[in-house]
Amino acid sequence: MEPDAPRVAGSLHVMQAPMIDMPHRPAQRIGPFALTRTLAWLRLCAIAGQSVAVLVCAWWMQLQIPLLPLLVGIGLLAVFSVFTAWRLRQPWPVREWETIGHITADTLVLGYLLYFTGGASNPFITLLLVPIALSAAALSVRAILAVAALAGVAYVILLYWHVPLPMPMHGELRGGFSLHVAGMAVNFVISALLLGFFINRLAHALRVQQLEVQRVRERALRDEGILAIATQAAGAAHELNTPLSTMRTLLPELRREHVGDTSLAEDLALLEGQVDRCRTILREMVAFGKAQLSQEPERLSVAEFIHGCLERFQLLRPEAELTLELDGATAKTVLRTPPGLRHALLNLLNNAVEASTSRHSQAVVLQVSRDGGWLQLSVRDHGPGFGATGDPTLLGYSQKQGGLGIGLALAEATAERLNGEMIARNTDHGAEVRLRLPLAVIAEK
Repeated sequence: MEPDAPRVAGSLHVMQAPMIDMPHRPAQRIGPFALTRTLAWLRLCAIAGQSVAVLVCAWWMQLQIPLLPLLVGIGLLAVFSVFTAWRLRQPWPVREWETIGHITADTLVLGYLLYFTGGASNPFITLLLVPIALSAAALSVRAILAVAALAGVAYVILLYWHVPLPMPMHGELRGGFSLHVAGMAVNFVISALLLGFFINRLAHALRVQQLEVQRVRERALRDEGILAIATQAAGAAHELNTPLSTMRTLLPELRREHVGDTSLAEDLALLEGQVDRCRTILREMVAFGKAQLSQEPERLSVAEFIHGCLERFQLLRPEAELTLELDGATAKTVLRTPPGLRHALLNLLNNAVEASTSRHSQAVVLQVSRDGGWLQLSVRDHGPGFGATGDPTLLGYSQKQGGLGIGLALAEATAERLNGEMIARNTDHGAEVRLRLPLAVIAEK
């Protein structure tokens, strides 16, 4: 092996970039925080409903209820509601025991109000079941049992100790309905609305969480596949280096031995050029791996970055008819270009050329623009577009004959690593793949 032969054992880092900062599970969307937020909205509804009920009983129905203690209880609940609104805006997480504390406060205030309005004989006593129903959708079994025990204790206390209402609960009102039956009807409507609305909110949060878990699982599988490919590529590159060095040594000797054979000499010269090209690619793999390890981005303007990519692309695909759309303001933006972005863009351009070639065209359009705080790199082709079935960004999925199905997957992984996104869609003339990258991450500050 020649002394200047590149060492490629470190090329394992070429594909590892998508694996960094990948969480094992998504942020919790349902649980103590979701339930506490739901209770905060429910508490506001309770304050409004309790205030209306107390004022109607005192002023319209002329019941001699203890108005001041009841308003004090509702006021305390309003103060606690303000505290909850402040708490939910704080960065520290909401624990389960804290959510149980919120439920305890609501139960104590409700029990306090029921104590002055008939206790367990009040038809609104069944509102004690609402926290249990909500807890069952978001908390652990132990927490649910604690909430149920709290509601049970409150019911037992109100069963024996309470202030009776100043009129018989079964005394008839206007229209022949008793006070108790009217209260049961109102309570039924309130319970149905509250349970239907807020349990639906919790169920929606659960569906969102399940979708997020599915997306994270798919990303993890994709990144594991990329890492497996990187491992194989590193091993293959390390093994290829030896035969390439051997061929590079033997080819000049063969040329000297067959100087008179012009045709063979031309073929040997071509083969020697291809060997040098392979060695150059191996060196670039090593350089790219070192750049990934150093995490030092290149500081280039958008124009310099794009023209550097296009120069490399024209060497790879000289037959391509590339059209660049880049306005002056965007071209002057200075980027802190991460190493993987150039390869992601080259992958998209290469895929676009191959798609256009399948329709007997070489035309490719690269549009670079700014959309608010985002840099957009849009690549359009004149190919058949994406199929109706299959995810084009799925690792191993390819619509090209002989394609490996990793180009779009690598580009999407690079976009996600930079807190961006990749959007693939069909157009009237082919397909468009758009990389959207936040300038806050890639632009020079």
